[in-house]
Amino acid sequence: MLVFRKPLEGIDRPQMPADVVIVGGGPAGMACAIRLSQLIDQHNERNPGSQLSKENIYLLEKSREIGQHCLSGALLDPRAMRELLPGFEKEAPIDAEVSKESVYFLTKNGKLKFPITPPPLRDHGNYVISLNRFVKWMGSKAEESGITIFTGFAGSELLLDGGRVIGVQTDDKGVDKQNQPKSNFEPGYDLKAKLVILAEGTRGSLTKQLVARFNLERGRNPQSYGVGVKELWEVPSGRIAPGEVIYTMGWPLTSKEYGGAWIYGGKENIVSLGFVTGLDYPDPRLDPQRVLQEFKRHRFISKLLAGGKMIRYGAKALPYGGWWAIPPVAGDGWMILGDSAGFLNSQRLKGIHLAIKSGMLAAETAFEALKKGDFSATTLGEFQTRVENSWIKDELWKVRNFHHGFEHGFWAGMFNAALQQITGGRGLRDRYWSKPGYEHMKKLAELPANGGDEAHLLGPYKGDGKLTFDKLTDLYHSGTKHEEDQPAHLIIHDTDICEQRCIREFGSPCQNFCPANVYEMMDDSSAPNGKRISLNPSNCVHCKTCDIADPYQIITWVPPEGGGGPNYDGM
Repeated sequence: MLVFRKPLEGIDRPQMPADVVIVGGGPAGMACAIRLSQLIDQHNERNPGSQLSKENIYLLEKSREIGQHCLSGALLDPRAMRELLPGFEKEAPIDAEVSKESVYFLTKNGKLKFPITPPPLRDHGNYVISLNRFVKWMGSKAEESGITIFTGFAGSELLLDGGRVIGVQTDDKGVDKQNQPKSNFEPGYDLKAKLVILAEGTRGSLTKQLVARFNLERGRNPQSYGVGVKELWEVPSGRIAPGEVIYTMGWPLTSKEYGGAWIYGGKENIVSLGFVTGLDYPDPRLDPQRVLQEFKRHRFISKLLAGGKMIRYGAKALPYGGWWAIPPVAGDGWMILGDSAGFLNSQRLKGIHLAIKSGMLAAETAFEALKKGDFSATTLGEFQTRVENSWIKDELWKVRNFHHGFEHGFWAGMFNAALQQITGGRGLRDRYWSKPGYEHMKKLAELPANGGDEAHLLGPYKGDGKLTFDKLTDLYHSGTKHEEDQPAHLIIHDTDICEQRCIREFGSPCQNFCPANVYEMMDDSSAPNGKRISLNPSNCVHCKTCDIADPYQIITWVPPEGGGGPNYDGM
């Protein structure tokens, strides 16, 4: 019987007062911590008789080490970092400055190079980085500035007082598979905070609680998502120059799916490549990990990788919805930053700079709240104003309808993109509405049994062990480790739906959309359809795809025991 993780009741939890708690140690959270520390230092220097303290400002990060769960392509637009830490290039871990870029449309057996790189994909002046290493460096800067960082602590519940957020409960440690305390049990803390800043990344679990509790999606478009599946390769010398950037669209996807690939040349013959598949595809049998494997089989890509070695793997969801899907970002006792809020430019395929800038603006708002001693929605609402008056709004407004233009397929989307380019982001109308990605998924009865045009994308992939890989081989290269004796952190709210309806209607798509082989339908003659749902939670790479793409919306991802998860070293 499956037992799912939930906070233990009747536990005497230690209390810890805080001024500010930042949840999440990615680029948004780290930028917020650094900027807040800078502002406090400047204030204290100017006002020796009215000092502000950093002592009760904490950052929680669920990974065991800073940066361990951070994954991106990654290309860094340096605009925000130059505002945060002028001259950062002198000491930050940067692989290369972009020196060359190209864009290709792939067919099954060929390629067409764009004669001119589209303006949104021109990357000269940007940097190829490992987000893992970059955030680790940002973390060292935050700690040097006097901010306390707690690694291995996940935020499990928001603490509420009516309509106000008053803190965060951290995860219980030492809980067994039956959700009972073990001999090494340690209860989570109740961090009673004046301000909680959520910087959890895409589909953050506390952010999801907050959005549901206060109906923050009212009047907004539902957030759209993609999942990026990435491999890091070491290739023979001279195969690709450091700083060379390649984007592709087309094969292996068809015109019915949204997505594309990146290839970035790093230092020491390291290549970052990956494929982002929009989580609004129609066929429940489509497998995003397989999409990447099929992509590598194209002769243009296989030639690049020939003689190389895959050294790292990972996956992460990203928010595509744009300006119309961003919820209110502040309220009584809380703010939301970065990918948690949806600050990503899907046309440019970039969000790190927006995350950093949002962290800075949140820090400026938090600083004013600390000075006033006022953490109400009125004071914190200035964060919303700051965002709307910043270049975040300028950039996202120009692409406000970009992803929604692909609602009816690739070619319609390309037409919309061209039209939006000459109308300042408007397109055919000022606001495009959309439906949640999972509502695009069709039932098997509506699809050709053999998969039709998508047959090459459906179901698990075996791989050849050299160029292409099955999920478990890829998973091994993610470095994922969890405490085995703990409840499942992937909560299925009604397993009867999995075993009685989903298996017949959609063919159990969780087995396909999960890039880490967490979900399996096991033979069981006593089950209604001869199969029973089984979970491998220790495989989870924390991508959140299941929480997003499940057609019944009965899966909820919550943090496992703090410290567990992937180890995205160098990613």
